[in-house]
Amino acid sequence: MTRTFGGIELGGTKTVVVLGQPGAIREREEFPTTTPDETLSRAVKTLLHWREHGLLDAAGIASFGPVRVAPEAADFGTMLDTPKPGWAGAPVLSFVAEALSLPLAIDTDVNAAALAEYGAGAAQGCPVVVYLTIGTGVGGGVLLNGAPLHGMLHPEIGHVRLRRMAGDAFPGICRFHGDCVEGLLSGPALVARFGRHPGEVEAGDRVWDAVAHDLAEVLAMLVLTLSPQRIVVGGGVTNRQPHLLPATRSRLPHILGGYLRDCTHAALERLVVPPALGDDAGPMGSLILAEQALAAKGAN
Repeated sequence: MTRTFGGIELGGTKTVVVLGQPGAIREREEFPTTTPDETLSRAVKTLLHWREHGLLDAAGIASFGPVRVAPEAADFGTMLDTPKPGWAGAPVLSFVAEALSLPLAIDTDVNAAALAEYGAGAAQGCPVVVYLTIGTGVGGGVLLNGAPLHGMLHPEIGHVRLRRMAGDAFPGICRFHGDCVEGLLSGPALVARFGRHPGEVEAGDRVWDAVAHDLAEVLAMLVLTLSPQRIVVGGGVTNRQPHLLPATRSRLPHILGGYLRDCTHAALERLVVPPALGDDAGPMGSLILAEQALAAKGAN
């Protein structure tokens, strides 16, 4: 019997609601992420429509964060101190669960995207995977043997502090940390840094040098701390600026200082890659979460 799943990719700028199976999105709806009530109500309305037509067996939520993903926590599924105005404390999971009464799972959008790339994308066969997204915010998901890494919370790679490029005085825009990864590399950070939309800045403009340096520092940190077989770098910034990833990779050997002999230029070409699933990685991951939710219910 073929099961059909619903998924919500809850992003900082837009929300994507999809119907299908892992590997095959059949229907989708996209709309801006506004207030919690308006956004979640619209997502639920779409899922209920599919359910009323007998098309929904379970659902998954791939959410921006930070969000509580530990099932044993009293605030499981609740948005924490997010930079997204108005969303701190939003009861994401319970809002959807009360409306659907179906098997339901929640994880971060980046963990979901990592699951999708691991299952059918650029990270197949890799025991240790990092998915880094650079868009409205910056987030990172980590998989160990196909399972998302959850600890005290979940990885918050976007708020790590960096060793800055000499002479770069941009203060960053993160309201928590200033010049953390998100404060330096997110889409809004680049607008503040450049004084214009990144799409208006030529690929060869030297203002990209500091951006490539910062991203290379992030990647070096990930290589040294997690030793991944694949780092998939997605999100609107890198997807729309294809010159940025090669420029970043070229800086990595210098930053690593010859310490890791295996990190040759050729090896880095295989290690640091764009998502094979493109912008569908997150929505596809939400369907994987839904499939896992149904499997977990059957096992209980």
